[in-house]
Order: sequence, then C-alpha cells, then structure tokens
Amino acid sequence: MTVALIGFVAVLVLAFMRMPLGIALGLVGVIGFGELASYRAAISSASRLVIDSGQSYGLSVVPLFILMGLMVERGGMARELYRAAYVFLGHRKGGLAMSTICACGMFSAICGSSLATAATMSKVSMPEMRRYKYDDSLATASIAAGGTLGILIPPSVILVIYGLMTETSVGKLFIAGVLPGLVGVLFYLLAVMVVVSRNPAAGPAGEKSSWADRLIALRDVWTTLGLFIFVIGGIYVGAFTPTEAAGMGAAGAMLIAWRRGALNISSAMEVLRETAVTSAKLFLLLFGALIFSNFVNRAGLPPALIDIVTNFDVSPLGVIFIILLIYVLLGCVFESMSMILLTVPIFAPLVEGLGFDLIWFGILVVVVTEISLITPPIGLNVFVLKGVLKDVSVKTIFKGVTPFWVADILRLTLLTLVPAISLLLPSMM
Repeated sequence: MTVALIGFVAVLVLAFMRMPLGIALGLVGVIGFGELASYRAAISSASRLVIDSGQSYGLSVVPLFILMGLMVERGGMARELYRAAYVFLGHRKGGLAMSTICACGMFSAICGSSLATAATMSKVSMPEMRRYKYDDSLATASIAAGGTLGILIPPSVILVIYGLMTETSVGKLFIAGVLPGLVGVLFYLLAVMVVVSRNPAAGPAGEKSSWADRLIALRDVWTTLGLFIFVIGGIYVGAFTPTEAAGMGAAGAMLIAWRRGALNISSAMEVLRETAVTSAKLFLLLFGALIFSNFVNRAGLPPALIDIVTNFDVSPLGVIFIILLIYVLLGCVFESMSMILLTVPIFAPLVEGLGFDLIWFGILVVVVTEISLITPPIGLNVFVLKGVLKDVSVKTIFKGVTPFWVADILRLTLLTLVPAISLLLPSMM
C-alpha cells in the first residue's frame, strides 16, 4: 500500500510540474511495477496493455462519438434547439435562462462535450439574454451549468472511458445517464426559479409565443431529436451495440450537416483532423491510466483499502460519501478527465469489493465531475465562457454558478441515496 500511495503522489507531482498526465501515469506505472516485480516484466506488461487496448473494437466508439459531436456543432443545431426551448419557456420569469438550460441538455444529448456545449450555447443564448437585460451572473451561470450536462446525458465520452477502465457495459452506462441527466435539468430549472424569486430583475420575462410558433420550432428540431432517439433508442432495445450506434450517429450527423449546407470538403477535413487529434490525446490518457491501474492492482492497494474500511468499521455508504467528498475537493484543482483517470483505478475496485454496482458508481463519478466544471479555482466551463465573453469577469460567473453548484450537491446526494434512479432503465434493457 505504501508503494502504491508513493506512486499516486508521484503522479500528482509530475502533473503539477506540467508533464502530460498520460505520460506521468504510464511512467509511474512502469517504474512502480518494475520495483515490485522486474523492469522486464513491467515493460512487457505495459506494451501488451497498449497493444491489446489499441486493438480493442470497443475503443473505436470514442473517435466516432467525437466525430458525431463535432458534426452536430458544425451543423448549427444549437440555435434551433434554443429556439424550441424558448417558445415554451421564454415568457416566464427567468425563462431565457431556463431555455438555455433545456437547450444545453438537448444539445449535449448529441454533442457529448461539456466544453463544446458551453462555448456553442454562449454564442446563441447570451445575446438574447442581454437583449432582455438579464443579469450577467445569472445569464453566464445558466450557460456554464447547463454545459456540464454534456458529460452525463448520452452519448458521453467520459462514460465510454469509465466503461473501458472498469470493464462495464458502455451501453448500460449510457442508458443509466438518461434519468440523472433529466433530474439535473430539473434541479437547474429550480435553481433559476430560486434566483429570480429573490431578485426578479435578474431574469425578466420574455415574449409569449403562439402555438403556431411552437409547432414551427418543433418542426425545425425533429432531425436533431430523431438522431438522438435513433442512437440511444437503438442501444436500449438492443438493435445495435454502442460502437455501431456511434458509427450510425456520426454518419447521421454528417448527413444533417451536409443537408444544411454547413459541410464541404475543407470543413469535413478540418472536422476529421480535429477528431483524430482529440482521440489521440484521449487514447494517450487512457493507456497511461491502464498502465497505472495495473501497477496499483499489483501493489495490492484495493484489498488494502477494503481492509482499512473494515478495521475502521465505516459503513459502505459512508465510504461512498467519503469518496465523493474527495472528488469534490480534487475538483478544485483538477479538470474532469484527469480526475477520473487518476482515481477510478483506486476507487472502482474498492466500491465493487463493498458490493456496490459499478454502473451506479460511474454515474456518481460523472455527476461529481460535472460539479468540478463549475467549481473554483479551475472550473473549466467558467473559463471557456470567459474566453468567449471577454467583457464578463470570472468573479461574476463564479458568483452566478453558486445556486447551480448547490443544486448539483443536492442532486448528487439524491442519486447516492436512491440508486434506483440510475439503475432503473439499465435493468429494463
């Protein structure tokens, strides 16, 4: 256990020294395994892990879903989704902020990236909220918080990575994220209602739309919603695997973008190049995490942690709350993917050893990772917005996200105490 903890500290030190996390994880994993066994065995094990993982058919789901998300972003579907949400909610107090959150939820359902969702929706919804004189803190916070839904509502690249690391079903993880994602939308809407009830001037009501306008708005988004239902519904009923769904989803998104005139040869090559670069970065992180996980298991850390929990007579649910508290604290200094790759090799075997479902735990991990996206001082979604909205201070955005952060903590507590919310749909597959 001492060797494993030294390895964990070494990874943290190397990461703070700005070594790429994937390389840091792999390097510490090889050295640690070499010290426990032999360096010949360590190098052989690491190379075999990389080759076997790289040739895994299931890993192809990552670039395909990334391609699907980039095509959706390129196709300009965000504006139509925002319009569809606005015609139903815009006439309420705080309605434009509520519309932003709902549009973020719908956009993330086919994009899969929190940062892309936040950046795209800021260009669509922020001008409208400023036109109605919304308070900057509420306007930017609704975008930052709504953007976090991108890593939970399927398809989610982080859920794919978690599934590969823990050898759990990616399809069941996707389906498990649906209800918690909807609960997240509901809690965020309640947060907006609380803000405008305390300060009505922060979110004035917009214009009321007619039913004719609502029908037109729904007609404009049927292709986008149809793509989501086709991909996730196909996985749910067992018509195809997540990898096959990713391929058809990417093809469908490409076709939609082409029909809208948003795709030509040069833009297609740009999207493919960005997909390749992003996928390569994720693969490097994943391979490093798998090598580090191999070292941690060799060192016997998971059984040692179970022994410690047993000796201290902590209840299994108490252990889960301690783990979630650690995640919240780590979220103050680490971005989401780094946090998952660092901790899942340590915590997942412990959670499974205590008798918990790894699919349920995966949803908790993603939800607590969402919280890190709006938690100071890192809060990547906040800094993405700052990069797009130069005239809004980081302090203003962080002040606005506080009610949403509280809503996230309440949602995390609910999902922890009521596992059925996450496990109901997967149990029916």
